[in-house]
Amino acid sequence: MARGNQRDLAREKNQKNAAKNKGGNKKDGYEQAKDKLSDAEKMRQKQLEANKKKEEAAAKAAQEKMDAKAKKPTQLGA
Repeated sequence: MARGNQRDLAREKNQKNAAKNKGGNKKDGYEQAKDKLSDAEKMRQKQLEANKKKEEAAAKAAQEKMDAKAKKPTQLGA
C-alpha cells in the first residue's frame, strides 16, 4: 500500500489551490474608494435624470389638465 497518503496529499493540494483562488477584493483601499466615489457619482447622475423625467411628466400632465379645462365650455348666465 504505497498510496496510503494519496488522499491526504490530494486534500492538501486542493486546500492550497482553494486558498490561492479564494475570493476577496483584489483592490487596495485607494482603488476601492475611487470606485465607490465614481459609482456614487453615476447614481447621482441617474437620480437627476429620473427626477428631471418625473418633473417633465408632471408639467406635461398639468399642461394637459389646463388645456382640457380651457376647452371646456362654460355656461355663464345662460
